[in-house]
Amino acid sequence: MKTLTLLRHAKSGWDDPVARDFDRPLNKRGAVAARLIGQFAAQQGMTFDHMVCSPAIRCVETLDEFFVGYGTVIEPHWDRRIYLASSTTLLDIIRETPDTVESLILAGHNPGLEDLVLDLVPDDGRSPLRAAVEAKFPTASLAVMTWDGDWSTLKEGSARLTGFTRPRDLDPALGPEQDEY
Repeated sequence: MKTLTLLRHAKSGWDDPVARDFDRPLNKRGAVAARLIGQFAAQQGMTFDHMVCSPAIRCVETLDEFFVGYGTVIEPHWDRRIYLASSTTLLDIIRETPDTVESLILAGHNPGLEDLVLDLVPDDGRSPLRAAVEAKFPTASLAVMTWDGDWSTLKEGSARLTGFTRPRDLDPALGPEQDEY
């Protein structure tokens, strides 16, 4: 069985004067949320054989904070195609993963990550986690999916969503209605 974990970049700083969206950094709230999600992943015993990530600054900084919380650094493979990628592009990238990898984490952006979950997990009305992702895949959230088969055989409707954790699930102060960070 393969495990795919999706990590959306943490909240970025729209107030930062940057020339390109690609260069937008995290804000303070985003850094706190990324660290907390990393701690959660460590507490849950999540392990990853391979990591593929967008090289956008907000993803790089999300990983820096995630690793602080996680307690160890995983060497990422940077792939520019992930930056603002569609679900179809993300699925192509995932299918390139060597079959020796059992657990992959992919860090990137919405709407691609949310769409990927909705494409891979059947809409049969039996998954409250899928319904939560469909409502919103917030910044710094983790979605975990499993399926039987190889990376190259992953297709729409073939995965099970086994986990979906938002920063606000771990600390209500990180909810959308809070502004202290």
